[in-house]
Amino acid sequence: LTVYQADMVDYHAANNQQYTAEGTPIYMEQENDWDRDLLLDPAWEKQQRKTFTAWCNSHLRKAGTQIDSIEEDFRDGLKLMLLLEVISGERLPKPERGKMRVHKINNVNKALDFIASKGVKLVSIGAEEIVDGNAKMTLGMIWTIILRFAIQDISVDETSAKEGLLLWCQRKTAPYKNVNVQNFHISWKDGLAFNALIHRHRPELIDYDKLRKDDPLTNLNNAFEVAEKYLDIPKMMDAEDIVGTLRPDEKAIMTYVSCFYHAFSGAQKAETAANRICKVLAVNQENEHLMEDYEKLASDLLEWIRRTIPWLENRAPEKTMAEMQQKLEDFRDYRRVHKPPKVQEKCQLEINFNTLQTKLRLSNRPAFMPSEGRMVSDINGSWHALEGAEKGYEEWLLNEIRRLERLDHLAEKFRQKATIHEAWTDGKEAMLTQKDYATATLSEVKALLRKHEAFESDLAAHQDRVEQIAAIAQELNELDYYDSPSVNARCQNICEQWDSLGSLTQNRRESLERTEKQLESIDELYLEYAKRAAPFNNWMEGAMEDLQDMFIVHNIEEIQGLITAHEQFKSTLPDANKEREAIQAIQAEVQKIAQHNGINLSGTNPYTSITPESIDSKWEKVQRLVPQRDQALQEELAKQQSNDHLRRQFATQANMVGPWIQTKMEEIGRISIEMNGTLEDQLTHLREYEQSIIEYKPHIDRLEGDHQLIQEALIFDNKYTAYTMEHLRVGWEQLLTTIARTINEIDNQILTRDAKGISQEQLHEYRTSFNHFDKVRAAGALMAEEFKACLISLGYDGDAEFARIMGIVDPNSSGAVTFQAFIDFMSRETTDTDTADQVIASFKILAGDKNFITAEELRRELPADQAEYCIARMAPYGGPDGVPGALDYMSFSTALYGESDL
Repeated sequence: LTVYQADMVDYHAANNQQYTAEGTPIYMEQENDWDRDLLLDPAWEKQQRKTFTAWCNSHLRKAGTQIDSIEEDFRDGLKLMLLLEVISGERLPKPERGKMRVHKINNVNKALDFIASKGVKLVSIGAEEIVDGNAKMTLGMIWTIILRFAIQDISVDETSAKEGLLLWCQRKTAPYKNVNVQNFHISWKDGLAFNALIHRHRPELIDYDKLRKDDPLTNLNNAFEVAEKYLDIPKMMDAEDIVGTLRPDEKAIMTYVSCFYHAFSGAQKAETAANRICKVLAVNQENEHLMEDYEKLASDLLEWIRRTIPWLENRAPEKTMAEMQQKLEDFRDYRRVHKPPKVQEKCQLEINFNTLQTKLRLSNRPAFMPSEGRMVSDINGSWHALEGAEKGYEEWLLNEIRRLERLDHLAEKFRQKATIHEAWTDGKEAMLTQKDYATATLSEVKALLRKHEAFESDLAAHQDRVEQIAAIAQELNELDYYDSPSVNARCQNICEQWDSLGSLTQNRRESLERTEKQLESIDELYLEYAKRAAPFNNWMEGAMEDLQDMFIVHNIEEIQGLITAHEQFKSTLPDANKEREAIQAIQAEVQKIAQHNGINLSGTNPYTSITPESIDSKWEKVQRLVPQRDQALQEELAKQQSNDHLRRQFATQANMVGPWIQTKMEEIGRISIEMNGTLEDQLTHLREYEQSIIEYKPHIDRLEGDHQLIQEALIFDNKYTAYTMEHLRVGWEQLLTTIARTINEIDNQILTRDAKGISQEQLHEYRTSFNHFDKVRAAGALMAEEFKACLISLGYDGDAEFARIMGIVDPNSSGAVTFQAFIDFMSRETTDTDTADQVIASFKILAGDKNFITAEELRRELPADQAEYCIARMAPYGGPDGVPGALDYMSFSTALYGESDL
């Protein structure tokens, strides 16, 4: 009891670090002052022998040797020096290999000098006593070594050595019933404390609930066997010795328990290191997955744009209206079906890119640089080119449809006029070339002459129609009519025939005038009839042509103009009827005179081929065409009224939707600048706001339906509204994109806040500072001078410092700093993140303090997928201390943070 009390007093005194007069620490000097006058308790000595021997062998086996007797095997000092080299990791002076006593004393002194160099002052322990095999002194020396190298470094809550080890045991066994660790002797006799330590760290090794406090031998043997088998802790004590002793040896128990401490603390460090590496690798794998998704989505979108732009730039005109209508329908399908999903893909691509960059910044990784040609700016440029081609294509389609419509109208008009003219010229050449005047009487000649004059009058009247035909043919050529060759050929025939008729008419007139001198009798009535009938007949033909003429109008005013002109024409019909009756009266007078004077008429007017029957027939046709024209004009009026209704219907909806979109865009701008509350509240408010916008989609769909009706009706203008469907579509798409970007910005702020540990109050303060210096609120960004003023207000100064910070927040040198970049900068200035040095330190723990690591160690400490990830990317280790299969974890860790190529 005296020895135990003395040891306890000395041990507690040793924990209060004392120093010699020279300033050298006296490490547990009292423990080394092994009492020469008192003998150890035999039971304690036995326990110490077994425990200290097992402890020494647990280290000596690393050097391929062991001891059997602690007082005999250390006598020559060789294994003692080897033990110190193993546990310290340092080299001692070269031992002497001689067998003489002096050689042994010198070796032991080298070992004792090394112990003293570690701050331990050995008292009452000399080399001679160790060489002589003094068991008490040898055990005291080994205990001093155990204290210095196994227990001194234990520290828990600023306590050290024995108190630290005791506090560690108390905390680890606190949750277990029947365990109350208060010391290092009787608290461990029942074995439950040993089992509790193992179960706390490796619960799968022990079924603690089956242990009984009244069976200490079973408990102790179970703990010692499990520790030796699974924890690599050799059996240092016998359960019977502990149970059979009233008070187990404290030093033996402390030595045994320290082995448990070191075994479990090393596993905890490895687990912490593995968790850190897993976290870093998980972030890296997720970022690589996001990069691959961005590259694929960007590639697909750019490929679609590349395929679509040539189609939109194709300006090959079609020959018929039906073919152009099909092209227009294909374009509508593109606008309604094919383009909207691509708009969503483009928006999602930008959101994914921003989210990826935010995650890379938060994980202290370099910014993501997409492949060449796949930057967001490249996609925006291609999209701008697409929209430019799209706008030009739609304008071209509408112009082509107008052109083809005009061409169809002109071609039909050309055919009508050409057919009428050809019908009129049919037989004229034969009539002009006949020699009927050669055998005619004077009256017949005079009649032929008058008839020819009438023909010349008719010919002059048809001159205007021939000019119209030529003008129409010229316009068809200028408008690139697909059947221009046949039109030109027909026009050429008409013109050549017209020139021939002119020459023949002139020749026949000269012939008749030569004969006129011989023929003096002419029937005045026939002549008057012919002169009046010809223009009237021409007027009726012109009227019939006008009444059957096709017309194209685009609004109510134009059709009303045609109706007014038609009403004016109808007002002239009474006078025309009087002229017809007067002409018919002349013919009637001729018949009356002939009958009265018994003149034998040939039945035809010698001066004209226009008969009263043809005049009546044409007059009746004019009478039938007038109501048909009325009906056609009224149908067109109804059509234009319907078109006007469609214009008004579209305009009413467009004039409501357009301002609504503008208002919502302004509201989003204000919301993004003046948002209050927590980020989650802002995000909820924005999502509700987005939902309200999406719920407005039926109005857009209704407007699309109205617009389709307008296009199907070939309506090309609308005076009731300044909004076009294209403007409204662009506004709607911009509205959806803007709210999506605003929501993404809040998501990124939440991600930044959670990753960096930024409080809501700090975010509010950042927003307030940002808005204070944001002079142009609608821009949502600080210009360079505004940001410099903001930095000065935060305590930064100097142009060099400002240039450095601008390089961080504005890497693209755009001259503006967004709020997200501002938050990233502030969070980077106030928080900490994982670094390459921390990851290297973690790998070094897993590698057992080596400068390299093996694939086997990675697979043992890390999850399978992340271990294989590291193995595939780590370069072979090239250091001189490497082994086959060694991997370089330092360059790998550096590459994770963009400091070299991975």
